[in-house]
Amino acid sequence: MIERKLKAQLEQHWNSGKVLIVLGPRQVGKTTLLEELCSREGDFLFLNGDDIVTQQTLENIGEIQLKQLIGNHQTVFIDEAQRIHNIGLLLKIIHDRIKHVRVVVSGSSALEFELRLIYGMYPDVINNLGNEEGILKQLASSYLYKDLLNYHGIRKPEILSKLLIALALQVGSEVSYNELANLLRIDRGTVEQYIGLLEQAFVIVRLNPFSRNIRNEISSTRKIYFYDNGIRNALIGNFNALSMRNDVGALWENFLVSERIKANHYKESSARSYFWRTHAQQEIDYLEEYGGQMYAYEFKWNPKAKAKFPSSFVEIYQPHEKKVISTDNFEEFLN
Repeated sequence: MIERKLKAQLEQHWNSGKVLIVLGPRQVGKTTLLEELCSREGDFLFLNGDDIVTQQTLENIGEIQLKQLIGNHQTVFIDEAQRIHNIGLLLKIIHDRIKHVRVVVSGSSALEFELRLIYGMYPDVINNLGNEEGILKQLASSYLYKDLLNYHGIRKPEILSKLLIALALQVGSEVSYNELANLLRIDRGTVEQYIGLLEQAFVIVRLNPFSRNIRNEISSTRKIYFYDNGIRNALIGNFNALSMRNDVGALWENFLVSERIKANHYKESSARSYFWRTHAQQEIDYLEEYGGQMYAYEFKWNPKAKAKFPSSFVEIYQPHEKKVISTDNFEEFLN
């Protein structure tokens, strides 16, 4: 068998108490490597995510049934875990409720994608599997914006922290500076100043509303996203699996907007980014304007969800492209 550098890393973390996840394409040796390591512990439970019976058995399995399935095994190896519905919840139950069990998982990029929505894209997070939460909590503390705290205009660091949490809870929604000022009991000018500084520090990114002064279009509010999903989740203290969350749509939107803006920056694109909404609640999630053309995008987590672009927008602005971005085609959108 080919000796793998990853083997030493897995051995180092083997008894860490964390779920160990190995990601990569098929036929590169993930299963062989993990079976070798698991077999050192003696008898282990192997669950094949490609097997339809295994998928049906594990779908929505409860804690009691899961304990019965695992029995006295000390190690559980779940292969091709991305094929198992609610795999994130399943792993959380084993980790939190069945303490004596070591959990080892292999999967494709589909599993990694869910992790990126939860833990974000910071290199230190990606390279330290199993310690994501600790790293993100450190990053989301004053370390991430310590330079701002030394800025002469910020006299109350606690206000900055409260503002960040408020923004994290409103990802994907329109943000009113007046409402934030009332919530934090500060003046609107201070809110605008702090948000501007957070944007300069690459903590958040603002989307302005697109308007050509048509009376029914909203032109005064903003949408605010975080440059990294993991930082956003750390601020609100929620690293739950997607199957346990009610903010998946917001996470999906934040991920797409922030990564698209990063990609445009890397390509030195001159595209200007907006959202569009009317007082009648018609909206488009994301717009780009460049080369004299308009490009309109709707974001849907579920590939089967339908999206309709408002006829009033299409008739007036005649976008060059209208596209729904889902988990089926997001890679093209971000490249």
